[in-house]
Amino acid sequence: MVPMHACLAGSFGYKYWPLLHCTTQLASACSVLTHSLLFFFFYLSLASRRSMGAVKDLVRLLILVEVAIAVAGPATTVAALSVDYYAMGCPFAEYMVRDVVNKAVMADPTLAAGLLRLHFHDCFVQGCDASVLLDSTPKNTAEKDAPANKSLRGFEVIDKIKQILESQCPGVVSCADILALAARDAVLAAGGPYYMVPVGRRDGSRSVFTDTFTALPSPFLNASALTALFATHGFDVQDMVALSGGHTLGVAHCASFKNRIAAETSTLESGLAASLAGTCAKGDSATAAFDRTSTAFDGVYFKELQQRRGLLTSDQTLFESPETQMLVNTFAMNQAYFFYAFQQGMYKMGQIDLKEGTQGEVRKSCRVVNSY
Repeated sequence: MVPMHACLAGSFGYKYWPLLHCTTQLASACSVLTHSLLFFFFYLSLASRRSMGAVKDLVRLLILVEVAIAVAGPATTVAALSVDYYAMGCPFAEYMVRDVVNKAVMADPTLAAGLLRLHFHDCFVQGCDASVLLDSTPKNTAEKDAPANKSLRGFEVIDKIKQILESQCPGVVSCADILALAARDAVLAAGGPYYMVPVGRRDGSRSVFTDTFTALPSPFLNASALTALFATHGFDVQDMVALSGGHTLGVAHCASFKNRIAAETSTLESGLAASLAGTCAKGDSATAAFDRTSTAFDGVYFKELQQRRGLLTSDQTLFESPETQMLVNTFAMNQAYFFYAFQQGMYKMGQIDLKEGTQGEVRKSCRVVNSY
C-alpha cells in the first residue's frame, strides 16, 4: 500500500495530515471522501441556520462514504500514475517545481535544454526512475558519469526543487516525478507546449554507467536505426521524429558532429560546414547550436533540416530518409502539429518502465539512495 497524506489536507492544515491518510489504491473511494468532506464543511458553515434535518443528512452522507470505502476494499494492484497523485499529500508540488524552473530558465535560458535532456536520458535507461541523478560511489560508476551523459546539465536545479519539496512535504514527491515535471515546465518556459504529466513514479536504486551504452541513441544513427531503437519503448515513427524535435533546444559538442564536416558534404549545407569546421578546430569540447533559435522551443529545427543544416547525423537523417521526410516537412510547415505530436511523445516517454506503488522508493536526496 502506498500512503498518501490526507484528503483535503489544505483545509485542515499541515499538522492534521497524518490523521486523514488515504491510499492511491483507494483512489475512487478517496474521491468520494473528498467530495463528501467538502459538503461537510458546507454543512458546518450553515449549521446555525439549518434544522436538525441537515445533521441527519450529514450522517447519511458519511455513512455512504464508509460504505464506498468498504466496497473498494484493500487493493493489491500497483497504483497507476495520476495527474492528481499529489493533490492531497503535497498539493502545491507542481507549482513549486514550476516556480524554480521558471526562475532558473529566466536566469539561464540554456537550462531549458538541459532539463529536457535529463528526463530523456533518465527514461531511456532503465525507465523513468531518476537513476540518472544518482552520484557515483567508490564501488560504482553511475549513469551520470557515462561518456554520453558527461555534458548533462540541470542537476543543481533538480536539487533545489527537491530541497524545497522536502521542506514542505517530506518523503512524498519522488525525484523521478520532479524530472518529468521539470522537463515539461522547461519546455513551457522556452515557449513550447504545455502537457499534462501524470505522477506517482518511484525512484530506483540502480545506476550503472554501462547501461547507457546501448540504451541511449547515438548521434551517428540513421533513421531506420532510430526507429528501431524507439520502437523498443513503444514509440512509433511520428513519436520518434517529434521527440527528436527536442533538439530545437540546446547545443552539441564537436565530437558528436565533426564526422559530418568532411564525410557528409552532400547532406550538409556548405556555409554550415565551413562554420562547423572552424568550431571543431577548437577541439572536441567546442559546441554548436542545433538551430538558430536554440533557446526557443519552436519548429525551426525542422526547417533547418530541410535546408540540410542538421547538426548531427541523427538529425539530418530524418529529412534524408523517405520514411521520415514527410513528417519533417509537416512539422516544418505546421508548428502546432509538431507541438501536438511532441506532447504525445513526451506523455509516452514518461511511462517507460515505471516503478510504482511499493516498487522503488522516494529518495530524501536525489543524488543518493535512502539506504546509502
